[in-house]
Amino acid sequence: MKNFALIGAAGYIAPRHMKAIRETGNNLVAALDKNDSVGIIDSHFPDADFFTEFERFDRHVDKLRRQGDGKQIDYVAICSPNYLHDSHMRFALRAGADAICEKPLVLNPWNIDGLQEIERETGRRVNTILQLRLHPAIIALKAKVAASPADKKFDVDLTYITSRGHWYLQSWKGDDKKSGGISTNIGVHFYDMLHFVFGKLQDNKVHYNSPTKAAGYLEYEKARVRWFLSVDVNDIPADVRAAGQRTYRAITADGESIEFSDGFTDLHTVSYREILAGRGFGLEENRVAIETVAHIRSAAISPLTGDYHPFVAKLV
Repeated sequence: MKNFALIGAAGYIAPRHMKAIRETGNNLVAALDKNDSVGIIDSHFPDADFFTEFERFDRHVDKLRRQGDGKQIDYVAICSPNYLHDSHMRFALRAGADAICEKPLVLNPWNIDGLQEIERETGRRVNTILQLRLHPAIIALKAKVAASPADKKFDVDLTYITSRGHWYLQSWKGDDKKSGGISTNIGVHFYDMLHFVFGKLQDNKVHYNSPTKAAGYLEYEKARVRWFLSVDVNDIPADVRAAGQRTYRAITADGESIEFSDGFTDLHTVSYREILAGRGFGLEENRVAIETVAHIRSAAISPLTGDYHPFVAKLV
């Protein structure tokens, strides 16, 4: 049984990490969040110590490390706001623990270089949650692409609309300096999946970019990709919205739908099992996706010529 600490216990994604820690037979011994609405812990680890101040959490983790005898923290799970991931991973490594960090790993690719240096200094490791790489449908697609002719390029459309209320832009998620913007906040795992399946990134154009939606074109060794991301419910197709749905997710390759909704939210435990077995995804596996979103964040808007997502034509 390994000892875990959790940073960001009140966040949306934290319960999936608590569930994964429990389902892999391990123990959450300490948690941190400046917000104290963390009653969900009682459903998983009611005996976990909880802190609202980082300084006291830091002191507690250090005390456990010095006590030894199996009480030290082995892993720190990081579910904090995006802009704090880098600092919290550094804390974990220097505290003598491995890190398990939610996506996006960092906001800028040069942060990866600094973390790699600290990994070498401490002998500890950063693991990341890239759960789409573990999804059976994505693994099957990767195999299909690998078996295709060498000069074959798939035509891919990626559409992801996940409605958010007015709170979204008032939170840290609406601040590009903290979240990285919409492409980083809700899209980074899709860009990682595209690189994982279709190979090296060759072109990256942005056709639209606003606080609530973005669109562009990506070209990989094996694919031409038109993408559209949004948190605006009005972008959901009318028939889907009329059915009461507030999320719309669609990926097609050469017109064939890739269905990965089943299990999309249930892969954290699988990710934890892989990490605990020494097969987790490390820092370098994240580089292409982080480079992709960093470019999208600062790129000039390209004119609507050539390939572009059909949804973006309605916006300009």
